[in-house]
Amino acid sequence: MAEVHVLFEGYVGRGDDGNHVASTVSLIRDGDALIIVDPGLVPDRAVILEPLRDLNVGPDDVTDVIFSHHHPDHTVNAALFPGAQIHDVMATYRDDLWLSHPAEGFEVSPQVRLIETPGHSREDITTLVETDEGTIALTHLWWAAEGPADDPYTFDREVLRAQRERVLEIATRIVPGHGPAFTPGASTPR
Repeated sequence: MAEVHVLFEGYVGRGDDGNHVASTVSLIRDGDALIIVDPGLVPDRAVILEPLRDLNVGPDDVTDVIFSHHHPDHTVNAALFPGAQIHDVMATYRDDLWLSHPAEGFEVSPQVRLIETPGHSREDITTLVETDEGTIALTHLWWAAEGPADDPYTFDREVLRAQRERVLEIATRIVPGHGPAFTPGASTPR
């Protein structure tokens, strides 16, 4: 079964000015596949690279990078992984190769698949990982365990709500876009 390692827990609104934001960055290990999810803004690239090194993974070992969506706070450090192919809602990219395909149901590796979950943006995807502990969802449908209940950037509140319900029917654990992993429960924003 696959393993999920949160390399860095993201946040929103930190610093004296409240303008500091960082994405939650994760590594998925599934056999020979080494997958980074959302290598975005962080206070220092070392907070991504040092935990990887502790897991005996170098930047050149990473096979795949997944963008939950195209906001810079989730994508800006993709170049740390020069040999990786990149997956998003519409394609897989490697060097100058662009392979168009829908994300819905796309298998990145045997235990890792993508589903389309528009909500925060129209291009959102959720990465589902089958592990010994159950299905882990890496997603930006939640910024953190507490929500926000109403994503201020959503294009449609009802679409967001429907996609949250969809993921909650599947996931036993959630890795949100800007916070620590959590186990969903009755208080999880819908």
